[in-house]
Amino acid sequence: MTTAQPLQHEHDPSPPEPDAAADADDEEESRVWSQIKAEARRDADGEPALASFVYATVLSHPTLAGSLAFHLANKLASSSTLLSSTLLYDLFAAAHAARPDLRAAAAADLLAAGARDPACAGLLSHCLLDYKGFLAVQAHRVAHALWAQGRRALALALQSRVAEVFAVDIHPAAAVGSGVLLDHATGVVIGETAVVGDGVSILHHVTLGGTGEAVGDRHPKVGDGVLIGAGATILGNVRIGAGAKIGAGSLVLADVPPGATAVGNPARLLLGGDQRGGAPAGESMDHASFMLEWSDYTI
Repeated sequence: MTTAQPLQHEHDPSPPEPDAAADADDEEESRVWSQIKAEARRDADGEPALASFVYATVLSHPTLAGSLAFHLANKLASSSTLLSSTLLYDLFAAAHAARPDLRAAAAADLLAAGARDPACAGLLSHCLLDYKGFLAVQAHRVAHALWAQGRRALALALQSRVAEVFAVDIHPAAAVGSGVLLDHATGVVIGETAVVGDGVSILHHVTLGGTGEAVGDRHPKVGDGVLIGAGATILGNVRIGAGAKIGAGSLVLADVPPGATAVGNPARLLLGGDQRGGAPAGESMDHASFMLEWSDYTI
């Protein structure tokens, strides 16, 4: 069996240019793209082994959308499903051309990683090229658009390939907001009727699943600015209020009020969630301050 061949940029049709009447989202995307190109040039000059890759994936493209489409296409191409890099590039480029909100969400996700993930150190180019959580979410958004168009077979094929490559399994029907960070991302599972709000941060091995007995609308609804710690499991059609925090390893089976902290297995509530600097938990990324309030915590 032959392996899928990487997409060669010189044969690519470029995606349409952004509309001349730029709004705030266009300006943010342009600012993000300018930063990424500057970082990429420094990396290409400083690391010759990566220069060709950086040029082909970033510097040869006029827009963030074009770079992202090219990179995702090469990452997700598969000979076993006949999802070629060319087919996928056309698919991603067309989706971003038709849906400016997808481009705006990608820029917001990059800024979220730069602000919240210390390992990123503000280097947005590294997030674009190397952070599988970011890439998985961008591919999911296109799969979600396909699902909404009724192209469900292709949406599911794309979901399956994303799960294979990035170890992130998000059903294409699930709704994911913008400014979302999947930190490390390995083992994240998000079910069909789940909703993830804006400004949410989710660590690795998090499950937003069903209880196994319900049908229909059966998955969690996560509000804006929520932080979900590593290994947490949230089951059923429960609501996690805006700015709430779910501690690492917790099992949540009931609603969590806005701004509260839920921790333990099964989880219990600690009122007065993360208020550090007034930032929601999903932005502050404070995983441990609740320990000060948990009086029976011992080592």
